[in-house]
Amino acid sequence: MNNPSLIIYENTFLYEILYEIEEQLQFSIIQLVKKDLIKLNKFQNNNYLVITKKIIPDVNNQIILDELPLSVFKLVEKLNIEFLKLKFNEQSQIKIGHYFFDLNAREMINRNQKLKLTEKEINSIMHLFKIKKSVKVQELQLEVWGYRSQLETHTVETHIYRLRKKILKKFKDDNFIKSTPTGYKIN
Repeated sequence: MNNPSLIIYENTFLYEILYEIEEQLQFSIIQLVKKDLIKLNKFQNNNYLVITKKIIPDVNNQIILDELPLSVFKLVEKLNIEFLKLKFNEQSQIKIGHYFFDLNAREMINRNQKLKLTEKEINSIMHLFKIKKSVKVQELQLEVWGYRSQLETHTVETHIYRLRKKILKKFKDDNFIKSTPTGYKIN
């Protein structure tokens, strides 16, 4: 998450206070008034928090300031915690093809359907996704399972077979992980 922004909505007094200490903060500060609400659309990622006195419909990442008075130090601490939560959530959500992966919940999601995955299954998918080309069985064995074996083992093949079967059963998709002459790849 680069350069998170705190958007202060309809609160000039709070903006002025935080603006004075902005250089000590780990986020930038933006003032927004009702007539400029449309500008929120430019923040297409979740790299912002909106601090407001009441809920704004159809706006993500809001903090409602309803407990006043509030110490500036407590407010900054609360904001830093919220930015950390955003960063954590942003890093746990990955889109691959037409699927979303929640790495924290270990789920593969398509529309309203969710498929629970094991840690090895998620790690296998993430490794295949990062490499973006066909990956040899031995590489998956080393990178995902953490061991190199001189013996013939079918652990990787068995896990990939079962994973593909789960995906086919849940999503009717037999093309997500493809077998190639040199290994496996995400389609």
